[in-house]
Amino acid sequence: MKAANSVFSSLGTTIFATMSALAAEHGAINLGQGFPDDEGPDDVRAAAAKAILEGPNQYPPMMGLPALRQAVAAANKRFYGLDIDWQSEVMVTSGATEALADCLIGLLNPGDEAIVLEPAYDSYKPVIEAAGAKAVPVSLEPPHWSLPLESLAAAFSAKTKLIVLNTPMNPTGKVFTRAELDAIAALLIRHDAYAVCDEVYEHLVFSGHRHIPLMTLPGMRERCLRIGSAGKTFSLTGWKVGYVTGPAHLLQTVAKTHQFVTFTTPPALQSAVAFGLAKDDAYFAGLAASLEAKRDRLAKGLAEAGLDVLPTDGTYFISADFRSLGFNGTDDEFCRDITMKAKVGAIPLSAFYADPAKAPQHLARFCFCKQDAILTEASARLKAYTKGQGA
Repeated sequence: MKAANSVFSSLGTTIFATMSALAAEHGAINLGQGFPDDEGPDDVRAAAAKAILEGPNQYPPMMGLPALRQAVAAANKRFYGLDIDWQSEVMVTSGATEALADCLIGLLNPGDEAIVLEPAYDSYKPVIEAAGAKAVPVSLEPPHWSLPLESLAAAFSAKTKLIVLNTPMNPTGKVFTRAELDAIAALLIRHDAYAVCDEVYEHLVFSGHRHIPLMTLPGMRERCLRIGSAGKTFSLTGWKVGYVTGPAHLLQTVAKTHQFVTFTTPPALQSAVAFGLAKDDAYFAGLAASLEAKRDRLAKGLAEAGLDVLPTDGTYFISADFRSLGFNGTDDEFCRDITMKAKVGAIPLSAFYADPAKAPQHLARFCFCKQDAILTEASARLKAYTKGQGA
């Protein structure tokens, strides 16, 4: 039998599926996978239900409902001062992961190189490689995950087509600074390269930090594809509604990729997301404040359990260094141990690297977008575990 696609056939079961199965097997609280355990805003869900009943429920336009594309353009102006033509510069996708695939496949040719900042969301590398391009990793260093400018500059070459920039960053919770973004922009201009900007956590920023889209910087308007997610903005991850904002000359090709991947996205959900994006400032501020409080709750619990907690300024995730507990194994072994013994699931951070063997082996990622009672109970279980370990 002839072999299937070599990139995807070589992939194993994801660490998220593995750890979730282990958590279920042992009755553990699953702080591994990043999805909220509430059902999202009542009014946004009601808008979707109304749209389903009233219709239409047939294929919407391939680029997305005009109402949602207009809402995305308006949100770009409202939050970032970007003037966007909704007709030629906005496209709706079936989730941000599809948007990422559309952008990468639409831009990359065989032999191109794409720079990926690690630790990184796990979909980037296989899609880059399936397009026939090479993923070039540049590792950020814990605990503050500052951008290594010399290593980044050295990663650029004549073959560099683009960089994948995730800010706020999963799994680290890092929000890139203006100085770091300026440095990236200068390299993109110098090497005539593009940026695929994964900004799905754009409204989940804490501690007085501010999300700055790379697209807003001088010279970047024509080089950036900016990806957003209704799933993250409205705690509706199962809806799988994403959107891409970018210059028409890039989006035209990305749209052709989308056309042959999903073609379109459920119209009722698009209509409801358009309604949601027009919500007042109090909603967006309240979302960030609520998650910041949850971050602080879990951070306190992890610290009281004896772990060294790394800073996190955005996203759903917080990382902790377990070496202070005297645990001598790898991060994978630690996460399995706490899942089975403490009944709390987490994800080893080395799973977010192209080569886990070269990654830090002492960090675990925990998800805090859960109910307060769940976070409190998880903290109590970890304290009991570390007390039993003599930490």
